[in-house]
Amino acid sequence: MEKGKELITLAQRIRALSQTGLAYSANEYEIDRCQELIKISNRITGIAGGIKEEEIDACYLPAKEYVTPKVDVRAVIFNEKNEILLVREKADGRWAMPGGWSDVGYTPKEVAVKETREETGLDVRAERLLAVIDKRCHPYPAGPFYVYKMFILCEVLGGVLSGSFDILDQGFFALDNLPPLSLDRTIPEDIRMMDELRHHPDAPVYMD
Repeated sequence: MEKGKELITLAQRIRALSQTGLAYSANEYEIDRCQELIKISNRITGIAGGIKEEEIDACYLPAKEYVTPKVDVRAVIFNEKNEILLVREKADGRWAMPGGWSDVGYTPKEVAVKETREETGLDVRAERLLAVIDKRCHPYPAGPFYVYKMFILCEVLGGVLSGSFDILDQGFFALDNLPPLSLDRTIPEDIRMMDELRHHPDAPVYMD
């Protein structure tokens, strides 16, 4: 990657983490540090990209006319018994494919690998994109965000199933014996569709 572009990507990552900190922190010291990091991010972006710092801030003002969807990346992982890997979410005690919101500074493949490692302890290789769906077009419960979901087929390379702070458990399940699903994250239709798509490597990516 070109050095200037790499610096801007790192600056975007710093800014994304800082803005998340501002959204959730009530501590004045933490707020001050996050605001300082945003200024540093702007400075790096300005130097690397030849952009005025005030123009950078303007890009991050809340959109009034053009709102973009959030992107949810899910890792699709089957074992040799044709069982699918699911994680039990701490948020609702139900099960979903490993994954979550796409992070700034990571490609979709990297998000799938990172989320799987964090949530399951397994090291995987992202093989191919199976589907990009518009959550609105499928029977998910209503939610506050407009969401696109990306499903990436992954192969397990190693590791041992283990938990994380926001995951209660992990396991492989037969498709005819699924646990209660976290329906905001994974619905039965997702699992049926991914099982079908993974068997057709030459088929085009499914898109809504």
